[in-house]
Amino acid sequence: MADVVIVGAGVMGLMAARELAAAGSRVILLERGEAAREASWAGGGIVSPLYPWRYLDPITALASWSQGRYLELARELERETGLSPELRQKGLLMLSVDDEAEALRWADRHQRPLTRIGADKIRALEPHIRIEREQGLWMPEVASIRNPRLGRALRRSIELNPSIELVSNAEVTRFDLNQGRVDAVETMQGRFRAGQFLVCGGAWSGGLMETLGLMLAVEPVKGQMLLFNNPQHDASAPLLDRVVLADGRYLIPREDGRILVGSTLERVGFDKQTSIEARESLYQSALSMLPALQDCTVEAQWAGLRPGSPDGVPYIGAAEGMENLFLNAGHFRNGLVLAPASCRLIADLMLGRTPEIDPAPYRWSLLP
Repeated sequence: MADVVIVGAGVMGLMAARELAAAGSRVILLERGEAAREASWAGGGIVSPLYPWRYLDPITALASWSQGRYLELARELERETGLSPELRQKGLLMLSVDDEAEALRWADRHQRPLTRIGADKIRALEPHIRIEREQGLWMPEVASIRNPRLGRALRRSIELNPSIELVSNAEVTRFDLNQGRVDAVETMQGRFRAGQFLVCGGAWSGGLMETLGLMLAVEPVKGQMLLFNNPQHDASAPLLDRVVLADGRYLIPREDGRILVGSTLERVGFDKQTSIEARESLYQSALSMLPALQDCTVEAQWAGLRPGSPDGVPYIGAAEGMENLFLNAGHFRNGLVLAPASCRLIADLMLGRTPEIDPAPYRWSLLP
């Protein structure tokens, strides 16, 4: 019997498995499809909340811890697996920001590197970007990571770890309960028992809790994205070299010259179909920021399902009314951003260690 069964093998489940195994736990990781193929694959990979001052302090606490961890994590994964997650610490440039004063107050309060810059500095950073205002905001330490490659590296790390068993195509159909404890989970691949159970089910977490008669305020929120391919890419003079954010939309460059634009916010249930309307909206947003993209080709369009929660604050800790059931879910738009901190916190709580991060704001009982 395993020490822990984790339900969900996205970035959150994979990182949690690594944390628990590093402390000596034997872990079974169950995934309803393929590991790291849902929101973990579909997102953009910016290692910062968009407009971070607009989020509650509990999100800032997790994001700050995670941002300090990602560089080390990327190096660890490449050493372990030979696979690079392609972490690029090139900064975040924000244009057309209406609440700059609040952003600067937030940065001062939390000691985060964020400054106001003028048009000359913007042009020096990104000469091809269209400038509509003569100033913007600059966060030089923000990184981006190529999330599909992060997912592959995490999965390979799990496969190489003898303390972790990954079971794919193992959708959980029921939890077996006995006097306020979970004894086992039933899946399409069989029955799995453990001393503790952790739900990292992303957008499906609410439905999993519903099978236990518990209400968890997590719902799917669709996001669509486009990928541009620049056939004339010159690594010495890229069309775009850092993440740019304007009017709620962002551009993310990759090392090979590809550029992502995202993202929509759609509350349409578990529908992952793409639409012509979203494609046109994203295309126009991309060109409004970087007009030269009109000479590039749209290589792909896709959609993913974020685990939406009230105010974007995740649920991290023991599940209400269950002695050995834990949650790490509801990270909304910031799952990848918050994953290292969230997984360290849930491991601390499950293992009885003194948490490095205050767990109080993420308790189920304190959230709607």
